[in-house]
Amino acid sequence: MSEERVAASVDILVDGQRVPLSSTATPEPLLVGLLREGLHPTGGGCLCMAGDCSHCLATVDGVSYVRTCQVLANPGMVVERNHFAGAHPPLIPEAEPPTVRELPAQHQWCDVAVIGQGTSGRAETARLRELGRHVVTLDAGAGQEVAGIYAGPTVVVRTQEATLTVHVREEIVVATGAAEIQPVALGTELSGLMTARACAAFHEAGLDLGSVVAVGEPPAGVEARSLKGRLRRCEGTSCVTAVVMLQDDGTEARHLCDTVSFGLGLHPRTALVRMGHDLPVRAIGDCALPSKIPLPPIEGTVCACSGVRVSDLDFVWNNGFHELELVKRATLAGTGTCQGSACLPHIRSFLEAKGKELQSPFTARPLTRQLTFQEVAAGAHHHATPRTPLHEEHLALGAHMQRSGGWWRPWDYGDVAAERIAVREAVSLGDVSTLGKFLIQGHDALEFLELVYPTKVATLADGRSRYALLLNERGYVLDDGLICREHAERFFLTLTSAGSTLGELWLRDWAESRKFDIAILNQTQSLAAINVTGPKAAELMVRAGARSLPSFATHGASKIAGVECRVLRLSFTGEISYELHHAAVDSVRLWRRLLELGGDLGARPHGLDALMRLRLEKGHIAVGQDTDFDSTPRRIAHEWAVKLDKAEFIGKFAVERTNRQPLDRELVGLEMELPAPLEGAPVWHDESYVGYVTSSTDSSVLGKAVLLAWVDLVGGQVPPVVTVGGRDSRRLAQRATLPFFDAAGERARAKVSVRTLRAQLDAKAGAEADVPSHARSDVESDAQSDAESEVVRMQRATDISGRFAGLEATRLAGAPEVLDEALSSLELPIEGFALRFAPDEVMVTTDVATVQTAVRAALSSAAFNTLMIERETGFAATWLEPSEALALLSQGCAWELPSERPAFAQGAAWEIPVKLWFEHHRVLFIVPAPYAADLDRRMFAGAPSASAGATQ
Repeated sequence: MSEERVAASVDILVDGQRVPLSSTATPEPLLVGLLREGLHPTGGGCLCMAGDCSHCLATVDGVSYVRTCQVLANPGMVVERNHFAGAHPPLIPEAEPPTVRELPAQHQWCDVAVIGQGTSGRAETARLRELGRHVVTLDAGAGQEVAGIYAGPTVVVRTQEATLTVHVREEIVVATGAAEIQPVALGTELSGLMTARACAAFHEAGLDLGSVVAVGEPPAGVEARSLKGRLRRCEGTSCVTAVVMLQDDGTEARHLCDTVSFGLGLHPRTALVRMGHDLPVRAIGDCALPSKIPLPPIEGTVCACSGVRVSDLDFVWNNGFHELELVKRATLAGTGTCQGSACLPHIRSFLEAKGKELQSPFTARPLTRQLTFQEVAAGAHHHATPRTPLHEEHLALGAHMQRSGGWWRPWDYGDVAAERIAVREAVSLGDVSTLGKFLIQGHDALEFLELVYPTKVATLADGRSRYALLLNERGYVLDDGLICREHAERFFLTLTSAGSTLGELWLRDWAESRKFDIAILNQTQSLAAINVTGPKAAELMVRAGARSLPSFATHGASKIAGVECRVLRLSFTGEISYELHHAAVDSVRLWRRLLELGGDLGARPHGLDALMRLRLEKGHIAVGQDTDFDSTPRRIAHEWAVKLDKAEFIGKFAVERTNRQPLDRELVGLEMELPAPLEGAPVWHDESYVGYVTSSTDSSVLGKAVLLAWVDLVGGQVPPVVTVGGRDSRRLAQRATLPFFDAAGERARAKVSVRTLRAQLDAKAGAEADVPSHARSDVESDAQSDAESEVVRMQRATDISGRFAGLEATRLAGAPEVLDEALSSLELPIEGFALRFAPDEVMVTTDVATVQTAVRAALSSAAFNTLMIERETGFAATWLEPSEALALLSQGCAWELPSERPAFAQGAAWEIPVKLWFEHHRVLFIVPAPYAADLDRRMFAGAPSASAGATQ
């Protein structure tokens, strides 16, 4: 190579040794640099310089199966030739793997994607653009290797910067050209062999090829001797020294050489076309040409990737494998790095020579290019786990957080025994914000709930609540929760934490299919909830300002510690309990104040571990843990929750049918000596397995272990005595009547006199010197309370997580036509806007009072009463400049954004639900507050956090 061509020296490491590669002024493929230094990546094989073979593979910068002809040599590059002589890289590298950066995902949208920018690809691109199509071009030569075509249609591309997904509206044009046919003969594993195009490219790069002979079409621009006849074999030790040709008369002719060029014809690169066979994919140029079928192979290696020789093809043929796909699977030919590009023409030729009709290649498998785990994982995330508004409060109190019911929840605060004692003997706080919470309103609300619940809803008086099961059409338990009646046409429902998503789908599906005149508002993430429970719970509530308290199974509105709450009196723990449902933004303030006011009462928080043990002492079931997919009300001893004298409810006919069948198993209570067995432990009757434990705990108040277990009936009844545990650790357990603790329910249903508690509090207040300030009542004048609320409201722009801040808004739900009329009556402030989440739901960035006043004045009383107008604090938001917003969305959003402004869009981005409001000069990102921390981390990974006002 002339000195004029040498511009620099690129230092790389090859097999641990420093190698200075001579380089030209422009970067060149790594393979060229290695060959110039006399280093062959794999030791031999016919090189193609087009990425169609496996003969130039190496491990580059820790990534194996890299085609060195497709990557540029860069200073500091680390090359390991562990593909040498057909070897495979170790599954576990001996050296410490290199540190890799997180590879982002990118998304592009277009009318047409053109893959390949050769002559035909460039011409088609120009033609399509003249027709006004938005075209995205992809070319391996420009660093865009297409790995596969998928439904959508979408094209997945590997680049140096990101894993790119191109979303195509109309069609994909494949102009990938044709690959050169590889030779199959003895000795084709030697170095010095190359296709005609590769030979021309190496010559152009200035490599010294020595004496060149050409088999078939000679290389362009290269001085080479053309040989006649059919290739018989290549000779040499490691490098080719001669090629032997079989002449027409049957004799052999031997030709000395340093390099052999093979111009054996072309076969189209149709893998991408075949991959998208049922998608709008069109081949053009050489890619659309019929494949040249070479002469049938006689000897040598057909598939270098898997080491398949002609003798292996003969073997599987003789064993009855005569179809193309069967031969490939029986030999593994075509399943390696090149995915059949090198071997497929020869296998087809082999089968044709055996008398089979020439078989076409079948559907290609993804991927056409190997992707690293880093590239596959680009843009992928673990399922985001929502956090309650009290998440940081729990951490500050030393909580051990666990995922439960799809949420982060405190499992314990370091002392489960003390938490249980606080509930049984004093007062404790539990975060139950994760409960499903729904408002149902409309003329058909009662009729709708009578259908979806097996209990009688009409017998509920205003202000009353009732436990209820949710059944499917087969009469099996889907979920459970509470029905709270506010008035004739408005109800508040709760569902379990894990069941709220399915529950909402279930409710909406039945409402829509039966065309009920109702509105459904999901407040699961908008409302937080704190459970105040224990013998001193009522005293704490009075200290917090409660002027009245609901009796058992009732509910009502009350201001607690200055926070507006819906207060529900129920009990999952077996003690006096009040659930305080309130705006999410007020939760931290309420939590802190309750702990402060209850300090001298022994108040402390309890986690999920304590809660589950306490509920088990009361025999309460946990749906999903104690129930199975086929749990009927009768099997779980909840027949009392099903009223078969109702005219209709979902699952009624199935329940009636199964009730006529003999009972086969039951969920029963068992008790035994301490310690409690593990949940899931087997249950035995004599030597027969009859069931398993679903819930188990040591009960300190009862001095024994209590369990719930599924037990098969024996002789038509549950055995009164069973054994629990493995064969070497079985212990006796007796059936018990539920509940285990406080069978009469006197503790949970205890009557509370607010007047008496208030008098006691006033008496203590008279001796103020003896009363800690934190124990004084939160009863304030309305003016003071309102003033405090206004101060808190003005402080809501504080960060929820990183760049995200709380968003104050109002949500309206109702019939679409009523919403249309309501929206037309609103005069939004300059910075305000209304976002239509769904036909029957809208969010307005205006306070509730203003919205109510404007809508009430515009609508008739009848129409106004059908609307739900609720304060909304369950979202977080941040404003971004359009350029920054679009750059981020190109990585995290896999759906096309609106082009007009202003515009509203919603969907999943970074695998988290988001809502986007596009203005001309800024973009608002809105996310449910429980997901704000995860979205902030995924969006702004590595970027400095900045406060962004979201209440503008």
